[in-house]
Amino acid sequence: MTTLLSRFSNEVPGVRGTDERVDKVAYARDLWPRHHLAIRSGAGASGPNEPGAIVWPESTEDVQRIVAFCNKTGTKLVPFGAGSGVCGGVLPGRDVLILDMKRMAKLVSIDRSAPTLTVEPGYMGLPLEDELGRQGYTLGHFPSSIVCSTIGGWIAGRSAGQCSGKYGKIEDMVVSIECVTGKGERLTLARRGHGPSLLPLVIGSEGTLAVITQATMRLHPKPVARAFAAFAFSSTEAGWEGMRDLFQAGMRPAVARLYDPFDAMLARQGTVKAEKKAKGPGAAAPGMGGSVLRQILRVPSAMNAIIEGLGSQVFGGALLVLVFEGEGAECEAEAALARRRLEARGARYEGEGPARKWLAHRYSVSYRQAPVFASGAFSDTMEVAASWSKLGALYDGVRKALGKNVFVMAHFSHAYPDGCCIYFSFAGSAPPGTKDGSWDEASEAVYDRTWQAALGAAVDAGATLAHHHGVGRSKAPKLAAELGSTGISTAKAVKRAFDPNGILNPGALFPPIAPDPYTKRAGTGPESLATDGGAS
Repeated sequence: MTTLLSRFSNEVPGVRGTDERVDKVAYARDLWPRHHLAIRSGAGASGPNEPGAIVWPESTEDVQRIVAFCNKTGTKLVPFGAGSGVCGGVLPGRDVLILDMKRMAKLVSIDRSAPTLTVEPGYMGLPLEDELGRQGYTLGHFPSSIVCSTIGGWIAGRSAGQCSGKYGKIEDMVVSIECVTGKGERLTLARRGHGPSLLPLVIGSEGTLAVITQATMRLHPKPVARAFAAFAFSSTEAGWEGMRDLFQAGMRPAVARLYDPFDAMLARQGTVKAEKKAKGPGAAAPGMGGSVLRQILRVPSAMNAIIEGLGSQVFGGALLVLVFEGEGAECEAEAALARRRLEARGARYEGEGPARKWLAHRYSVSYRQAPVFASGAFSDTMEVAASWSKLGALYDGVRKALGKNVFVMAHFSHAYPDGCCIYFSFAGSAPPGTKDGSWDEASEAVYDRTWQAALGAAVDAGATLAHHHGVGRSKAPKLAAELGSTGISTAKAVKRAFDPNGILNPGALFPPIAPDPYTKRAGTGPESLATDGGAS
C-alpha cells in the first residue's frame, strides 16, 4: 500500500520526512490537559490521532511546494512549532501531514537603526532571547513556555509574555510577517498606519489561514536594572483596583501580578518542591499523597468554601507583585511612585522578597502538572479578560462556575489601562462513588462539564474567551456565543479567502461539528458550534 510519506516524497523531493511510529505518537497532540486524561486512560496514547507523516521544510519555497502537494492530493496540513500549546490546537489524524517548522530557525538580520529583528518561525524562545541579549536587545516577550515554544507559535497563538505591561503582547511586537496561504500564495503582510490590514487576521489564526515563514519584530534595549516591590491588600477587589490605578495613571511596570488570597499564600512561598517519583510504570495514584489529593478533590466545593471563608485572615490577603525594568534611576523612581499610590489606597508594602522569588521561579509552573495527573487527578488553567468595569462579574462568575466541580484559585496579570486578564488555575478528580475501573472516564466527564460551565460564565460576563493561550479546540465550542453569528460568518469568509480547500489545521479555532475525539460517550465531549457550524 502506498503511504502518505511515499506519495509526498515522490512529488516533493528534497524535503525531509518521517512516518516512523515513535514520531507519529510524539506529534499526535499538543499539551492540552484533556489529552493527558486520554493518555492516562490509554484511549489517546495512539491510534486515530496519529498523523500520516511529519515533514521538515527548510525554506519558504519548501512550504509552498508542500502546500501545493496538499491541495493537489486533498491532504490536510497542520503547522507545528514546539507542541507546547494547551488548548488542543494540534489534533491531527491518519490522513494529515504535520509541518514541523523547527528547521526554519535562522536569525535573518537585526536592523539596529529601527531596531527590528527578522527571524524564521522555528527559532525557540529562550535561545532567541539569549542571542538578542548578547546583541544588547530584548524582544520583551517572556511566556511561561519560553523554554519549549517558538516565535512562530507565539504569533500563531497571539501569545502574551510575563512582561506585557511594558512591552505589550506579541501582536504589538510584529512589524510584518511573510506567510504562505492555503492556496500556496506567498504574502508579506505589514503593519499599516491607515486603512484595512490583513496582518491582524493571521496573528492568532492558529495555523488555519496561513503558514508563517518569517517575521520582523520590534526590539527594545536590553534593560540594565530592575526594581521589585510587593503589596498586600485586604481583598482581591482592592488589589485589582490598585492595578487599575497604576495603569490608568500611565505607569507601565513590566510585571504586575495580583494573586487572590490562597494563590498569594503559594506565591509568598516562592519555591517548587521536588515531587516524588511514581513507584511503577502507569501507576494511577502513587503513594499516600496521591490518595489524599484525590480524596480532597472529590469535594471541591467544600474546599473552595472553606478557603473563601478563611480568606485574608489566614492567608495574608491578596498579593500584588510588581517588577519594573529599564534604566536604574527610572526603575527606582517608578517603584517609589507605585508605592506611594498603592499605600494611599490602603495597601501594605511587603518589600522586594515576593517579587524576587517570583522572578527566580518564573518558568517553574509548567512542570507541576505531571504529578497531579499521575495521582489520578487533573489540573488546568483558563485565561480570560475583560474591561475593568466587568472584571468583578467575570471573577465571581467564572470562579463560581468552576468551584462546583473543581478546586479553583486565580491571579490577575497582563493589565492594561482599559482592562485585565484573569488566569484561573484549577484541579479536580472523579466524583465520590467512582469505581477504579471508570476513574478516567468519570474524570473526563467532570473536566468537560467544568470547561463548558466556566466558558458560559465568561461569555455571560461579557469577557473575551482567549487572552493569550489561544482557542484551539478547548474554547471553540463557545466562541460563537462570544462573536455572534456575524462574527462567525466573517471568520468563515476569511477562511475561504485564505484557504479555499480547507487544508490548514481543520478543527482548530472554528471546528466543524464533530464527535468527541477520544471517547464514544454522548454528551460529555466539547460541544459543537451550534450557531453556525464552524469556519472550516
